[in-house]
Amino acid sequence: MNENVKVVFGLIGGLALFLFGMNSMSDALQKAAGEKMKKILGFLTRNPIMGALAGALVTAVLQSSSATTVMVIGFVSAGLMSLPQAISVIFGANIGTTMTAQLMAFKISNYIYPIIFIGFMLNFVGKKEKVKNIGMVIFSFGLLFEGIEIMGEVMKPLAGSPVFVDLMGKVSSVPVLGVVLGAVMTLVVQSSSATIAVLQNFASQAGPDGVSSVIGLTGAIPILLGDNIGTTITALLASIGQSKNAKRTAIAHSIFNISGSCVFIFLIPWFAKFVQFISPKGNEVDVISRQIANAHTTFNIVCTLVWLPLIPLMVKIVTTIIRGDDKVQKTAFEPKYLDMKVVEQPAAAMVLVSKELNRLSELAESLLTGLKVSLTADKTSETYLHFKENLEIVQHLQESVSDYITRLFSSGNLTEQQSEYTAGLLFINNCIQRIAERCVDVDKICMEISDSGKVLTKEASAEMENCIGVTSQLLDKAMEAVRHGDSSAAESVFKNKKKMQKAEKKFNKAHLNRVKNNLCDASMTGYFSGIIYNIDRMADNCVGIAEEACDNVTFISLDEEANKTVAEGGAV
Repeated sequence: MNENVKVVFGLIGGLALFLFGMNSMSDALQKAAGEKMKKILGFLTRNPIMGALAGALVTAVLQSSSATTVMVIGFVSAGLMSLPQAISVIFGANIGTTMTAQLMAFKISNYIYPIIFIGFMLNFVGKKEKVKNIGMVIFSFGLLFEGIEIMGEVMKPLAGSPVFVDLMGKVSSVPVLGVVLGAVMTLVVQSSSATIAVLQNFASQAGPDGVSSVIGLTGAIPILLGDNIGTTITALLASIGQSKNAKRTAIAHSIFNISGSCVFIFLIPWFAKFVQFISPKGNEVDVISRQIANAHTTFNIVCTLVWLPLIPLMVKIVTTIIRGDDKVQKTAFEPKYLDMKVVEQPAAAMVLVSKELNRLSELAESLLTGLKVSLTADKTSETYLHFKENLEIVQHLQESVSDYITRLFSSGNLTEQQSEYTAGLLFINNCIQRIAERCVDVDKICMEISDSGKVLTKEASAEMENCIGVTSQLLDKAMEAVRHGDSSAAESVFKNKKKMQKAEKKFNKAHLNRVKNNLCDASMTGYFSGIIYNIDRMADNCVGIAEEACDNVTFISLDEEANKTVAEGGAV
């Protein structure tokens, strides 16, 4: 095989193995982190410093600043985070992403296969989910390094190529070329971690003298700066079609990296000396990988320390670039919080599902209020038409939530606990769907009564309104139990459901007495029983929601106090 073809195949094969290992490690880390990820997300909205720290931790788990940025853009677009909060998290994400480069700097060539074997055995033999996830983290870590080793082996001939050495000389002497090269590489690969890993490996190749790096630290730094610029494209792409604040968040990410790179490009000689001072000493080819990792970390820490107190200025800059407010608002039929780009991060996605379900439950509560109107009101009245519109909205949103949860399951990133919790959210969603369907059934019966030219007696209407009122209270208490993890609210649902059953028996007897005394048409019995039956089934759905609350299924919020309540309630 042609030598050049071998090099190309080795590079793309090694890169594929590296990216696969990194993505697998990210998925396994998320699963291994489990509930800790939910707690970390609780720090995102506290203050800029905590936001930056949380951003760094989240990125260390996700192994991608781009993934964190996409998640934050989803939160901002949903209105769960303010622009300043999001910007602080983005700053932290840039620090967190440097952990990959630090890992790559370790010299573990002789231990790669034992690491892969140990990881495989833990994952293959382990019975507990956590052990299997830890095994997958170790296994993926080994694959990641194997990909790096493959790329390093095929790049050795390049280090001795006069043409390539001359090209690297030009990059070293003209830093702008290095910045452009780094940015283009990251744009193509869509991973700054991958391009920095390639850079570390290539820089570790010896030049003609056999001691010095083929590119040197001063030549590697411009490419490193370009990598940081190139990684912002993912955030910009993720912000397309999102709210203006989401676009501002993506632009803040770009400004952070571009401004830092523009300053550091003039400081390369001094920056290189500082990095060499804080890094291990030895032959350049032996220590340059760690030097590049330290340069990457130092760059992002310095930029974060400079920009963190200047967040108001950053907000002013991005609001000047993207002016005004969002003119096009989502219709009531569209989900307000769900973002498909966040599905790959289960902990974040469940926050969005919780918010959408909370909104859906509030609409369901208004349905029961409107159902009383359906019993007696003119079918052309504004209040009745509003009730019908709410019915359609609930049905549309329920389908959207169900589809989103299904995608969350199919992503394969859920732990067993998260799967159980998400299944609970799906059950609540289905209960709300059934309440809406029962409202439709009651409305149809009322239409049949109206078409027959008959009317419900005042007593019958009052009895049904009483049952609807009790059901409305049951739904309110059931949702309170889910929102706040309130077991006492759930218990009150169970007690009041029993009272309602007694009331229904009483009302059925009362109706039969009216028929017996010729106060009500006997043909109305079927209609009356049908309405009572559907209201009773709605009450059963409320009980189902309360039972999920008793099984520790509660809505997750980014709000600090809400998260505290969830934790104290022992939610899954």
